Amino acid sequence: MLVAGAMLLVSVAGEDKPGLMAMLTSALIDFQAQVLDLGQAIIHDELALGLLVEVEKADQVPGLKQKIQQIADRVGSNLRFETVTRDDYLRWVAESSHHTHILTLLAVGRVTEQLAKVSEITRAHGFNIDTVRRLSDPINLDSDRSKWRVCMELRIRGEQDVHVLGSDLMAAAATLNFDFSVHEDNVYRRNRRLVAFDMDSTLIAAEVIDELAARHGVGDQVAAITAKAMQGELDFKASFRKRAALLKGLDAKVLDEVARSVKLNPGADRLIRTLKHFGYRTAILSGGFQYVGEVLKKQFGIDYVFANQLEVVDGVMTGAVKGEIVHAARKAELLPLLAERDGIALQQTIAIGDGANDLPMLNAAGLGVAYHAKQAVRETAKVAIQNFGLDSVLYLIGFTDADIELALAGSGKADSKER
Repeated sequence: MLVAGAMLLVSVAGEDKPGLMAMLTSALIDFQAQVLDLGQAIIHDELALGLLVEVEKADQVPGLKQKIQQIADRVGSNLRFETVTRDDYLRWVAESSHHTHILTLLAVGRVTEQLAKVSEITRAHGFNIDTVRRLSDPINLDSDRSKWRVCMELRIRGEQDVHVLGSDLMAAAATLNFDFSVHEDNVYRRNRRLVAFDMDSTLIAAEVIDELAARHGVGDQVAAITAKAMQGELDFKASFRKRAALLKGLDAKVLDEVARSVKLNPGADRLIRTLKHFGYRTAILSGGFQYVGEVLKKQFGIDYVFANQLEVVDGVMTGAVKGEIVHAARKAELLPLLAERDGIALQQTIAIGDGANDLPMLNAAGLGVAYHAKQAVRETAKVAIQNFGLDSVLYLIGFTDADIELALAGSGKADSKER
């Protein structure tokens, strides 16, 4: 229960001056005023500060205002005072209990237009933007403006349906070329601990089975089956066995050559090294080949690899597949099993994939990310990344460029900024 008195909202704007907060709080002590809320932001040395205070004795308000005005005059700041009633305060407290979500905006090129559209859609759906935090480094003015990339984290509040909000944002993103994510601002969002990757066309920029088929002279046949499987038009297990059978007679050395020649997708190295530096667990859950996954595991220190094994006899592929095929349902089963093994809640997991056989895994994870995915997958996944590299997932967790650079410096590798 508030003591009878007065509440005052003090807004300070102007050049940031060292010691200003100390001077203001000392004035509050002199007049027995208690801080109820506080917010501050600094942009290019310009300060915006808000103090909501309760003055126990209403007759002390004029003296407090005068004291704060003197401080503002001394440092050259602008002031605004607003009286807050008890009803206003209680309404604000009630609104503060509304659900909050984090809207992460990854913008390319026309950043202002993209931010304006996101703000417009957010307002139209009844959400209020509480705070904005820039995660990316300041823009390099000498760089190509059409390639400017900015990431901002918006904390939004409201009781409305975020799924409807997401649908409208997705439609705008397709036109204005930005990426985004919207998820509940809770303790799990701030403490993701396990990241699972699909491998082919997600972690690496290739479909290994297509590469092998091309070297075996059956590329067109296998590629046609692969395309239908990734679009969800064919049962993955049956299609995989059909494609593997076409590799019969291929020298197993070719698999090693392909495994060591595949290139990572943009940002993959930056993402994995940052995750490992901060103690995240990582996994490859792939409908591709175990051999390739093991090469990546050794190279990057990935913790788990679950993929498919081709049968090899006398150094030649027989066209058969050994053991259980890792398909859509198996990926979705493995994710919670790995989380449980490491004592991690399923809500703390992230899954990244590009194909229809990744959707069950993406939907099971606390954060599912469709990376440069097929249209059907983008429309179904919780989050879709189309314009940025894999390392943009770090922004979705809440990392800043400064955090990432710290991690890469710790790993002894220069920041290539592959976003």
